[in-house]
Amino acid sequence: MKQNLIVTGLTGLSLLLLVAIFVSPIWWVSLTAPNYPPEAFPDGVRIQFHMTGVFNGCRKVEKEEIQEVEALDCVHEMDTINHYVGMYPIAAGGPIERAFSQFLMPFLGVMLLGFVFTSPGLRTLVMGVGFAAILVMMYLTIYADDGFRLESEAYVTALVTSLDQDASAEAETPSESGVVAALRRSLEASGVKVDAPPAADSAALSYKERLIKQLSVTFEKDQQRTGKDEAWNGSTFQVMSWHYGKSLGRYFNNPAEIEPMVKTVKMATHVVFGGLIAAMLLLLVASRKTGSLFYWLLILVPIALPVFFIIDYTAWLWFFGHNLNAMGAFTVKPFMPTVFGQGKVAQFATHSYPSSGFGLMLLMSLVLGIAALTRRKQLRDAGT
Repeated sequence: MKQNLIVTGLTGLSLLLLVAIFVSPIWWVSLTAPNYPPEAFPDGVRIQFHMTGVFNGCRKVEKEEIQEVEALDCVHEMDTINHYVGMYPIAAGGPIERAFSQFLMPFLGVMLLGFVFTSPGLRTLVMGVGFAAILVMMYLTIYADDGFRLESEAYVTALVTSLDQDASAEAETPSESGVVAALRRSLEASGVKVDAPPAADSAALSYKERLIKQLSVTFEKDQQRTGKDEAWNGSTFQVMSWHYGKSLGRYFNNPAEIEPMVKTVKMATHVVFGGLIAAMLLLLVASRKTGSLFYWLLILVPIALPVFFIIDYTAWLWFFGHNLNAMGAFTVKPFMPTVFGQGKVAQFATHSYPSSGFGLMLLMSLVLGIAALTRRKQLRDAGT
């Protein structure tokens, strides 16, 4: 009884940590160079990786000799720096992982709930209900019309800002870019009245709905510009694949190279969706016996989350460093960007280190490790 309480308590703590991990920065990367002095760029050109996307890591500098209305958009700044050597924009990395992240974390949570129960019947019931709920929401979000509205606000925000569009709460017009919005606010602060194009029913839209409207307007303009007739249906599958292609073509607009990459991502999305369904069914059936290999996988897979992140992060860094576009201003040999620690590329020093979210991952692994050892001793004492 005592051991059951310990395992339940530790697993409950781990579920809370999963939520905290989802909303926390996992890793950060910074570029420093002589032309980015520490007085103006105390953290260099810094970005932060979250489960849902890449976000600005630069702080607003508040000094007498430096006046900033808002912090520099360092995601855009790093993309600008990288494109000179032919590197694709950061938003081109991990498109599927980011789109599915809000389902992968609950998936791990259901596995942990299943591990808590030693009764095969209760375990199958809890996991069956949990997996069914995830599957329904996943289908509605990824494939159903307007399913993109079910994505997390952070994910939607990351997609908008990666296109250099304004994602601030003050943005009023859906088609207004970050530069235009900043100029408008600056003029208004100086007392100059600016008549911006009215956004249809913008006052009635929530923050996330305004961001989605911005994306839909940009999507429709792209269709007109390219002569395509695909209508906006608002599914995550459509938005993700379109956004991936647009990200790839921001600096290197070569359809012959981009279209096959987009097709690969579309196929990979179907494979991941089907793979998750297969994994759910396998775990439901194979983990029925308490103490079996698949039963232990219910906790070993969440324990290995930091390892999975490092593998995925490293793989995408390799992709960026070994898939340099020939249209870059400078020609460099393929290279492996710094995964951990400090490195150097041309005149830039690179810094890559874990953030608070990765620390929470390690803490969760430790907590779950204790829970696993406690359950192992309990089963051994019971002769299971």
